[in-house]
Amino acid sequence: MSDLPLDSAEVRERLAARVDPEALAWLDDVCARIAADAKELARHFPAAGRKLGRGPLDPDASPDDVHAWTIDDAGRVLMLVAAGDAAEGELDELYRFGDAAERRGILRALAYLPIGDRGLHIADDAVRSNDTRLIAAALGPYATAYMPDEAYDHALLKCVFTEVPITPLDGVPERVTPNASRMLAALVHERIAAGRDVPAEVWPVIELHPPAEELRAIEAELESPYEDRRAAAERALAKRKGAQPH
Repeated sequence: MSDLPLDSAEVRERLAARVDPEALAWLDDVCARIAADAKELARHFPAAGRKLGRGPLDPDASPDDVHAWTIDDAGRVLMLVAAGDAAEGELDELYRFGDAAERRGILRALAYLPIGDRGLHIADDAVRSNDTRLIAAALGPYATAYMPDEAYDHALLKCVFTEVPITPLDGVPERVTPNASRMLAALVHERIAAGRDVPAEVWPVIELHPPAEELRAIEAELESPYEDRRAAAERALAKRKGAQPH
């Protein structure tokens, strides 16, 4: 479960199934306090992990899945939703002073808040980081809706560099542009030229808009005078073949 429906009531329902009644009562009380005064966010936001838990929200999700929501993610989303329109005025300070888990909760919450594209600077900052969980959280439904094409293209490339799986992203395949496919194919060629492997998952994304020039360059590596490049090209193209529908 990389993303939840954009319905805070369902987020609460999923959370209620994963925490004990005492923890849920704590969250409900905190959300009521925040609804009355958004400044209460700063006081309670850091406590979500300790009070609610930090495990996967989906009990079947792997703790190593960077796309999977955590229990404290859900709690922080509900806190920010409780603040309503006043949440926007608190986001920058919460993000600036928050640890990685708090920042991830903010990134998850962006799509649930009435802020339009005014949270893009937060998503952009997360993508520039090298924290794979922040990058994955930044590229949820909010980025799908508001991130410009060029920024989204480069974010996909950043995912491959940092080994964030791209096929579970909310915006794939809809947000994949021809330029993104071209850049990913160029990255494949670059890695082949270095005798390195590429993840198989790049191929379905590249094949959405097959870039002829870059694909010819990759195939030409099969005739390279260098054994490591020929072998890397063979492995990469075998993955491409395996990714194509039969």
